[in-house]
Amino acid sequence: MVEYPGTYWKDYELLDSGRGEKLERFGQIVMIRPEPKALWDRTLPEAQWRKMAHVHFKLAGAAAKSGAIEDRGTWERFKKMDDQWYISYPGQQEGLNFRLRLGLTAFKHVGVFPEQAPNWEFIYRQVHRIAGVTGSTSEQARRPVKVLNLFAYTGGASLAARAAGADVTHLDSVRQVVTWARGNMEASGMDGIRWIVEDAMKFVQREARRGNKYDGIILDPPAYGHGPDGEKWKLDESLFGLLRGVSQILQPKNSFMVLNLYSNGYSAALGETLVREAFGLGSSAGNYQLSSGELALNDSTGKALPLSIYVRLEKI
Repeated sequence: MVEYPGTYWKDYELLDSGRGEKLERFGQIVMIRPEPKALWDRTLPEAQWRKMAHVHFKLAGAAAKSGAIEDRGTWERFKKMDDQWYISYPGQQEGLNFRLRLGLTAFKHVGVFPEQAPNWEFIYRQVHRIAGVTGSTSEQARRPVKVLNLFAYTGGASLAARAAGADVTHLDSVRQVVTWARGNMEASGMDGIRWIVEDAMKFVQREARRGNKYDGIILDPPAYGHGPDGEKWKLDESLFGLLRGVSQILQPKNSFMVLNLYSNGYSAALGETLVREAFGLGSSAGNYQLSSGELALNDSTGKALPLSIYVRLEKI
């Protein structure tokens, strides 16, 4: 199944894509960024791209030749603009809304992955579902839904969970990114998120030893990375072990897990098999629902741009 952000999100629009780039609008700012998966021709004329865009990110020479998507580059400005600005996400569900600060970084990323909006909607629904199951007419018996967000970046998923009333732990290995996420929380009029700068694998292993459990766990791991103390992360080598650790700290009932993967060569079927094996789900039906698919963007000319795959586990 392929899922797209809804047209209700007025602060984001994919205007066109092609020839390895995408033309996007974030609020009032239009930019051109690299996109290796845009293998087709552009629909709009190149002159129109240049006329509409405020800024264009160009990969450094070595990165452009190798096709790497995470390498550094430079921003070429065509129009006057601020280095930082805000957009809003008004979700499809009542009560789901937050703000995100965007900015020009040394990489092509600006602080949000718009295709993640369907995951935010899923997380918000799941927190409400679990709260309804675990809630009680007695206020004393109520407990918050505990959500752990690993590789949490600037916090879109954390804010979606917090907007639903969850007790959120936000973990990333980069302190500056965690500070960015905290600013997004404050700009959204929220508070109460727990911030952790640590290696994801170490944290999950420690939580498992302590017997701590979470009602929801979100994972968006990169292909390569490093922990704050130099711990090495390589997706192909580490993902299955991390998922097995996650299976030990996810509540066995009334819980959820979201796995998002951007790595080229990973399919929804592969991700689903990883989750089945790591959680010992087997192939028979049980007290869970497992779904997988792609997250994509539709540009204004009708082309679909697939960007990541997701696997969602709901334990009933």
